[in-house]
Amino acid sequence: MGHIKLLDCTLRDGGYINDWNFGFHTIRSIIGKLVESQVDYVEVGFLRNCEYDKDKALYNNCSEMTPVLPKKRGNTMFTAMALHNKYDINKLEDYDGKTIDAIRVTFHDYDIDEGLAFIARAKEKGYKVFCNPINIMGYSDEMILNLLEKVNRIQPYAFSIVDTFGSMMKSDLLRIYSLIEHNLDKSIVIGLHLHENLALSYSLAQEFIAMKASERKSVIDASMLGMGRTPGNLCMELIMDYMNKTQGSIYDVNPVLDGIDDHIIQLKQIEPWGYSTPYALSAKFNLHRNYAEYLIGKGRLRAKQINQILAGIEEHKKTAYDEEYIEELYRRFQNHEVDDANLIGVLEEKLKGKKILILAPGASILKDKDRIDAFILEEAPVVIAANFAPADYRADYIFCSNAMRYDALREKKQDSAVLVTSNLMDVCEEHDVLNYSELSFDEKGVCDNCVIMLMKLLMRLKAEKIYVAGFDGYQENGDNYVKSYMASQHTKGLEENIRNRMFVEHIRKQIEVVFLTDSLYNG
Repeated sequence: MGHIKLLDCTLRDGGYINDWNFGFHTIRSIIGKLVESQVDYVEVGFLRNCEYDKDKALYNNCSEMTPVLPKKRGNTMFTAMALHNKYDINKLEDYDGKTIDAIRVTFHDYDIDEGLAFIARAKEKGYKVFCNPINIMGYSDEMILNLLEKVNRIQPYAFSIVDTFGSMMKSDLLRIYSLIEHNLDKSIVIGLHLHENLALSYSLAQEFIAMKASERKSVIDASMLGMGRTPGNLCMELIMDYMNKTQGSIYDVNPVLDGIDDHIIQLKQIEPWGYSTPYALSAKFNLHRNYAEYLIGKGRLRAKQINQILAGIEEHKKTAYDEEYIEELYRRFQNHEVDDANLIGVLEEKLKGKKILILAPGASILKDKDRIDAFILEEAPVVIAANFAPADYRADYIFCSNAMRYDALREKKQDSAVLVTSNLMDVCEEHDVLNYSELSFDEKGVCDNCVIMLMKLLMRLKAEKIYVAGFDGYQENGDNYVKSYMASQHTKGLEENIRNRMFVEHIRKQIEVVFLTDSLYNG
């Protein structure tokens, strides 16, 4: 009893959800409720080289934190985190006991010496200092032992086991803890920071408590409702209750529950955190989470396809995120080369001299149905639906480039001919297949939006003019699709709008495009 303490990181780790813009009064309220709950440490945010904003949990120095810290602290200590390469330590005042008590310093396996030098400087200024090496699961046993030898020489206040990519299991925790317990100076506190990729943070925290040496002091990180960059962290309210039941602790959970009701639940609406299959897959391979986020952001891949791409990431690329690298893996995965020359010839002959209408799945094809019906009745175009089988229109063709959309449309009975791109060859052998790379890549870069790809196909087919309906653009408020299930498959928003508009403008220099319904891309 008394050797295990809790550190709340809601305002720091949770800030990835809302860009640390909690608001001044919310920051003060959260800190006040945590002090009332008698939590041992409260992390008030990041020390950063930044422009100070009182509404954000980002600070240039300790004096900027003074307005949010309570006068009555009880037994709670305050801390902030600093990435050694994102904060000029010369800005840090000497410790005076009036603001924060400790600084937590992070570094990668490739800049250990720089991180430890930063820790030594912070310690010289009088602060308790936590040594938080990023992704300890990426360290070999030998690397951990070499790091501990260096850490023992500078004597920080604490050394943390940081499961950055959420890939840790019980056996990993036991191995790493044993190495640290037997080789870290006994006066140094051992910390634990877990993520929820595998839905194991609460059980691993309990395992840590059970395996911890009786005399070793330790600190466990948690946040209100597990708030943190998806998939989130250990829940403070759960570990507090567990500590009260099993360790004789006297945390008051009620103020934390109030804080969740008052502030955190509404923040969860911004970007819901919690267990998510793609993040579990990134943990499976112990990868930087941004790889999974990049593939999720494509909005066109099933989880098993994300799994296949992540499995191909080379060992030396796992820790430091490389967007060009994952883009190339994604494009390579999508691009199953096929010889579609014969199919192109057949389609060109069938469409020669005919008007062509692309039906995209935007909500406007329902709102403006009378206008579209009148056009179809008068002009008798060839109707090509993009990535869906329309319920209110008859399509001559369905063009599909998205695995999730293909799964949805193949369950429907329809008479339309189906054209698929070659990235779907593994799931649909019975349809005519077009070369994916020819339609997704040009001198403007990669764009695998289905309507853009369909426009490029029609250019290959020597169409002179294209009519388009339902290519509305993505709006934060309102219905974007004819069917609600489609909304979860697209998350790009404004960024996607900008890219699509650029590609439409480029295409319009080569072929006439007429929008029958309102579109953000009709500039």
